[in-house]
Amino acid sequence: MTSKQRSYLKSLANGLDSIFQIGKSSITPEFTAAVSEAFNTRELLKITVLKNCMEEPREIADTLAGRTRSQVVQVIGRKIILYKESKENKKIFLP
Repeated sequence: MTSKQRSYLKSLANGLDSIFQIGKSSITPEFTAAVSEAFNTRELLKITVLKNCMEEPREIADTLAGRTRSQVVQVIGRKIILYKESKENKKIFLP
């Protein structure tokens, strides 16, 4: 992913609300499955890491991206933005 594409995805994610929250149980198999399922209808996800989670947001983002075969767009504070290109429901066309 180029920096121009990453910048475009950041601008799209700016208006999104977080649809998942990671708490003290961190990344469970059920949470990973839910994120994978969400990628069936969306290409861009915003996830919030709660304060009671002991892991670093960057580590969580890398682990989650690896398990869901997505890409980390940005980790800022306790917000994670992930992108996975959809084959059937393509809505985002990268420059």
